[in-house]
Amino acid sequence: MDTRTHPARTRVATVQAELRRLQLDGYFIPSADPHLSEYLPERWQGRQWLSGFTGSAGYVALTQDRCAVFADSRYWEQAEKELAGSGVELVKMAKNSADDPIAWLTAALKPGQTVGSDASILALALAAQLGGACKAAGLSWQPGVDALAGAWPERADLPKRPVREHRAPQATQSRAERLALVRAKLAERGATHHLVSSLDDIGWLLNLRGSDVDYNPVFVAHLLIAPEAATLFVSQGQIDATLAARLAQDGVHLADYAQAAAHLAALPPSAVVWLDPKRVTLGSRQALPAACRVVEAINPSTLAKSRKSALDAEHVREAMRQDGAAMCAFYAEFESRLARGERLSELDVDELLSRERAKRPGFFGLSFSTIAGWMANGALPHYRALPSSFSYLDGEGLLLIDSGGQYEGGTTDITRVWAIGTPTAQQCADYTRVLKGTLALSRTVFPRGTLSPMLDAIARAPLWEAGCDYGHGTGHGVGYFMNVHEGPQSISKAIPDATMAMEPGMITSIEPGLYRPGKWGVRIENLVLNVPLATPENGQFGDMLAFETLTLCPIDTRPIDRALLRADEVQWLDDYHATVRERLLPLVEGAARDWLLARTEAI
Repeated sequence: MDTRTHPARTRVATVQAELRRLQLDGYFIPSADPHLSEYLPERWQGRQWLSGFTGSAGYVALTQDRCAVFADSRYWEQAEKELAGSGVELVKMAKNSADDPIAWLTAALKPGQTVGSDASILALALAAQLGGACKAAGLSWQPGVDALAGAWPERADLPKRPVREHRAPQATQSRAERLALVRAKLAERGATHHLVSSLDDIGWLLNLRGSDVDYNPVFVAHLLIAPEAATLFVSQGQIDATLAARLAQDGVHLADYAQAAAHLAALPPSAVVWLDPKRVTLGSRQALPAACRVVEAINPSTLAKSRKSALDAEHVREAMRQDGAAMCAFYAEFESRLARGERLSELDVDELLSRERAKRPGFFGLSFSTIAGWMANGALPHYRALPSSFSYLDGEGLLLIDSGGQYEGGTTDITRVWAIGTPTAQQCADYTRVLKGTLALSRTVFPRGTLSPMLDAIARAPLWEAGCDYGHGTGHGVGYFMNVHEGPQSISKAIPDATMAMEPGMITSIEPGLYRPGKWGVRIENLVLNVPLATPENGQFGDMLAFETLTLCPIDTRPIDRALLRADEVQWLDDYHATVRERLLPLVEGAARDWLLARTEAI
């Protein structure tokens, strides 16, 4: 394609002209919104609009004559395809970090030149990093201006979908109790006010859910908590009069979303404001009066919501049963159609599986876009089949399906790989090594308070032994009828901090993988719950935790290379399948029941 007429080239040129008008020599665009969300409402998908790169993570850096997209290994193949012919450079990052785009900018510019960014979508912590790098390079750092505003005439408005209440029994704690918990933490640090901008924290604190963000049951808002009351900044009309009255009973009052900055500016000079530097933007910080003292620390609610109660866990177990039953019904129909000789595509997989989930009690929606990757597409960790680009399941090989649902009582996320036809010896070896990684971590016992990244190598060791590895993390926290990706814990190669300590009640994924570009991919994922474990030492060496596997769905045993599995690993798998059979049999019948019985046979 002629780069002079490529849509991305035209848009980049328009933004570069805007930079010249604003007297900016460089510009930094994160994948973010004013709430620092992972999944962005259309209004804030500026990186995607500008470059054409649609991955869920990444950065853009511009100068007046260059533009680059920065993506980690999950998206390299995807980015190469989407950026082809655009004139936009692709910089391959080792991990999803701002280090590379910041280094690119500081290297591309000369001392004395100016770097800008939109302060309203720039996390406090990231702003400090970018500002420090500019200072070290002799660059002028001028955050604040949105350079896309004058170049993006068709930009979407704010989403304004109705907000609903999450109620008992699935909501296991009241709004008043959760607000009291946060206020107690504020008092410990001498803070009088707390600004919460992260949408999942707001939804959890107020027992509210929405649909402003695809797949995440949240709504666009800010929350300012004061000693006696709280103000929820949300678009007019999203909360009806009945719900507004219920909120008011708990001291939560409504204001228009656009008024948040003005309210912050009106705080008394004596206010001490708690801000989470990773979950509040520089723009919000700039709105505070200069005399206010700021306490920077992780949101108390982020830590609290990561630790599910015993009642929460019971609801999650039921959501897993319903999700597992949906999977059985799907796979039974899917395999029956294949056996009849029907030609199915990755799109059919998505449609059939989504339809079965929608039949289950308490289902609210998908927790992310289904990944159904046949063979080479399975080697793209964040692949998504689209009507314009998908594959048919022709021939023999491996089908990777990563999917999940939002239920009133929990959030699910599961990956399975299924053999169609007879897998090759190499495919079986890859599959078994990934399975060994899943089993190794699932069986791990560890001290309470272990920093979650320290567990990452346990899942990788069986792959490392064969000289293999994978580019993504091993596990992420999962919300409770909330975002499928939740912090603070992360089982990954991330440099750990104290907030990542593993505590009872946390739900985390275990999902090692192995990807052969252009050939196939393997990933086997379950969700697990941190549970206390009694040991023969009776706590002499501290409290110990173990993982309870929550996900209930058979793991395909056909591609297993038995020579690579130890007897104890075989026993774990047989025990797991016995549990899956016992928990799901009461919920399935007919072909789904037959499929479940066949796929949970001991090996």
